[in-house]
Amino acid sequence: MKGLPGGMHALMKQANQMQTRMKKMQEELAQRTFDGTSGGGAVTIQVNGDNQILNVRINPEVVQSGDVEMLQDLILAATNDALKTAKETSQKEMEKITGGLNFPGLF
Repeated sequence: MKGLPGGMHALMKQANQMQTRMKKMQEELAQRTFDGTSGGGAVTIQVNGDNQILNVRINPEVVQSGDVEMLQDLILAATNDALKTAKETSQKEMEKITGGLNFPGLF
């Protein structure tokens, strides 16, 4: 970065610092867990910040009903709820670093 005008050098330094903080935040978010539920808690799905499903909990009463289609819908809804929570949390945490600026493809 030598040879850059003073203002440009400072801007590049800030960009590098922001990139480092964003990478650290992404690593931290990957370790966090997020729950999604449906059917009033009949199904709970837990995902991590890397959008991997970690745990599925199904209330035994839902299985006993024998309604497979309803169970599939509950699992789908709970999974989408968990992924939405993870995404929203990730966006909020990144906005703290970027000051609300949108950098497509970074998160």
